[in-house]
Amino acid sequence: MELGDEVLIERAVKGRDRHAYSQLVLRYQSRLRQALRQQCGGDHALADDIAQDAFIKAYHALAGFKRQSAFFTWLYQIARNSLMSHYRRNIPTPDSELVEHSQAQLVSEGPALNGRDLDRAMVQLSAPQREALHLTYRLGYSNEEAAQLMQLPLGTIKSHVLRGKTKLKTILHDWQQEVCNERG
Repeated sequence: MELGDEVLIERAVKGRDRHAYSQLVLRYQSRLRQALRQQCGGDHALADDIAQDAFIKAYHALAGFKRQSAFFTWLYQIARNSLMSHYRRNIPTPDSELVEHSQAQLVSEGPALNGRDLDRAMVQLSAPQREALHLTYRLGYSNEEAAQLMQLPLGTIKSHVLRGKTKLKTILHDWQQEVCNERG
């Protein structure tokens, strides 16, 4: 019989049962790592590091978990905050000329659009748009669940999804036109 999250949390907090917490880790580690991989631009090592850090932070903060949301939602917020802190510490401000040059190279790199083009196009979205689309389309969360995970109002999530989809369509259409023009 599989124990529920509430029981495992209770055992981990009150009984200091590390085995109970390890059951939570086993239950959610793949899901958390998958959710983080898109946010990390496909950097699996970074996603794994952030996930591990999130589980450690969650373990130490478990007694303060108020159960106002699902355990995974709370855990995801910890991971997301860790990732944002990582980016704030480690990513320099981009040089706008270099960004424009890199984007031009992306467009002219391949003769045909493929599955990787979507990932490359996603990079051009704002971080909130990318995260909202990833949560709703790739991970299958509803807009309401994405709003809770991102701690944003529902209307804001809907705007991020709509604007992100519109921008992706434009980017991919432009790339497709470029490919057709190169062939013609």
